[in-house]
Amino acid sequence: MHRQGKHVERRLPDSLYHGTGSITVSRDSIRNAMVDSMNPESAVHEIEDVEGLDLEDKSWGNYPLDDILIRQDSRTVYEVARRIKNGRFVMDPDFQRDFIWADDKQSKLIESVIMRIPLPVFYLAEDDEGRSIVVDGLQRLSTFNRFLDDSLKLRLADRPELNGKKFTDLSSKLQNRIEDCSLRLYVIDSKVPERARLDIFERVNGGVPLTRQQMRNSLFMGPATRFLKSESRTDIFKNSTGKSLSSKTMRDREFVNRFCAFHILGYEDYRGDMDKYLAESLRRMNKWSPDTLSDLSVAFRRGLENNLLLFERHAFRKFTIGENRRSVLNASIWDVMSTGLSRYPTWLVDKDSGRFVGRVSELLADDDFSAAITHSTNDTKRVQTRFKMAEEVFKEVLGAYMY
Repeated sequence: MHRQGKHVERRLPDSLYHGTGSITVSRDSIRNAMVDSMNPESAVHEIEDVEGLDLEDKSWGNYPLDDILIRQDSRTVYEVARRIKNGRFVMDPDFQRDFIWADDKQSKLIESVIMRIPLPVFYLAEDDEGRSIVVDGLQRLSTFNRFLDDSLKLRLADRPELNGKKFTDLSSKLQNRIEDCSLRLYVIDSKVPERARLDIFERVNGGVPLTRQQMRNSLFMGPATRFLKSESRTDIFKNSTGKSLSSKTMRDREFVNRFCAFHILGYEDYRGDMDKYLAESLRRMNKWSPDTLSDLSVAFRRGLENNLLLFERHAFRKFTIGENRRSVLNASIWDVMSTGLSRYPTWLVDKDSGRFVGRVSELLADDDFSAAITHSTNDTKRVQTRFKMAEEVFKEVLGAYMY
């Protein structure tokens, strides 16, 4: 019986084959390719060492100038704090919690407001539900919220009249001055193209630089982002990726996001904009029922288990039969192999394991496929090429998709 989330141990067959005129792969040669090298010098630290991601700078592109809709607004500190409490301002704790200001720095901000010193502007991004996601200014808004909630005690040694005081300890005059302080807000409209929103997010964020996935995590907080977080923490995910993906930068969640996008939307609908594609899958998942998300989890873990079963430590990496060295994780191989093998039961994959590994090794040696998983991997033609070529191997060895 297939059991989700657990690596199935098995012996490779004595002979692996895949048809007349093709290579025959022996059990020993596969084992040699799958065994860890005992030479310490060959060990590679692979955290964030990932291949197959198209990281070329394609910011802005040919966006019409009038499509970048950013409007000015103003709100008092009191109004903003009220909206934070009502959940209308999204304060994402998932990655920001590590970057909280110290109390003395927060106290300086409150002092600046009391002294009527003008504050820098705040940037927000509007989501489809009309909520405001904080792009730049999270720490300042968090400080105001904490102080008005009496959770912050001022640390201002040079100002004995303020030092050690909470909001309710202040005079009415100073309380009013803080609550009535006007904040200048720039709001990025929800209709701005997805890549443009992330580019703006990246340009204006004045704090710790964020990755694209961290930005998506803020913009699409909900069942979808909780799904990415949960699946990236499972043992089957960590084992199948060789613990090579950083959780701090959310690269691990990005890989889960990529599976979801190609599994839900299909590679046929990909149009060359990976940011838009990944965002659309999260948008849909946020509307799904818990049961539907549970089914997606089953498919995802089945795909991981099948890859680990077949390729062991070489899962989602380029490999050559008989080679000991393990290459880096490849995002493009992940795309095709995680989704493709999620559609077959483990018993069937195990039955034809030798034949399938042999065919995949040939596929990796093909010039067209190699280019499609290595260079300009977000290009529509490259995406179509690698999925179509892999699909031919799936159907040749395992038959039509069963799920």
